Amino acid sequence: MITRTLGRDGLQVSALGLGCMGLSHGYGAAVDDAAGIALIRDAVDRGITFFDTAQVYGPFTNERLVGKALAPFRDDVVIATKFGFSLPGDPAPTGTGLDSRPEHIRATVEDSLRRLGTESIDLLYQHRVDPDVPAEDVAGTVKDLITEGKVQAFGLSEAGVDVVRRSHAVQPVTALQSEYSLFWREPEQEILPALIELGIGFVPFSPLGKGFLTGTIGTSTTFAEGDLRGNLPRFTEEARAANQAMVDLLTAIAARTGATNAQVALAWLLAQHPWIVPIPGTTKQHRLAENVAAVDLELTAQDLADLTAAADELPAQPDRYPEPMQRMINR
Repeated sequence: MITRTLGRDGLQVSALGLGCMGLSHGYGAAVDDAAGIALIRDAVDRGITFFDTAQVYGPFTNERLVGKALAPFRDDVVIATKFGFSLPGDPAPTGTGLDSRPEHIRATVEDSLRRLGTESIDLLYQHRVDPDVPAEDVAGTVKDLITEGKVQAFGLSEAGVDVVRRSHAVQPVTALQSEYSLFWREPEQEILPALIELGIGFVPFSPLGKGFLTGTIGTSTTFAEGDLRGNLPRFTEEARAANQAMVDLLTAIAARTGATNAQVALAWLLAQHPWIVPIPGTTKQHRLAENVAAVDLELTAQDLADLTAAADELPAQPDRYPEPMQRMINR
């Protein structure tokens, strides 16, 4: 596995990471611990060194799973987790669902350290921007945690350019995490140019369009109970039909290159910038192997241009989330 660098401080990670959320949260029933541990350790064997989790995944259960799975390899991997939600058991819930008050950051980071079984978090993201807490206060709190050795690097998730700049001025931001794929290219408008200017890495989640780009989801697909896609505007039957042309092109290029849809979609993303590190998630080891192989797939300039042109022709996309979730995204 080749490596890539996030941020100007030089955080080295595998070119492809593993998004661990789906093992515990968001896509139906959680896998059992034995299966989750086996998949994460298989990822290590395949050269992945970058693992993404969060306090809210479960909540809490995903951090425990990741910590247990990676304990034998702790010195050889980079663990990223996230704070920023008001979670069950909080003594003073905010009512907004978000909580990035400095005292809450500190308390929940201590909990994350215990769950992950580590003395320091390699990359700590603010999961969502809290409009009630100045970005400078959040960045300052993480800066103090870095000084204390409890955190190594600071990241933001789903933050807009203004928050990125204000945070970066207090504590250099190593990486921004947001959705980006052939299915959702909004970051190209303002986010990516700002990251180039500031020297910040980019970590796309849902790089396979929450599975849509793989070609395994059609207009007749139904989603299991607990699968968030069943409630997403872009996964209505009508939206899936309108976006099928993108999948058809991926299928054609995949056939021509001897690859799969997923591999072509990931290769397109990896080709956009050398500081982009996608974190596809999966619960299946054969899909993990398929995704890892995308790192070695080199698309031609014409393939890349054709994919980009096809994405340009997609109909205007609705919001990514239902309205209550959409409010938590700061753009």
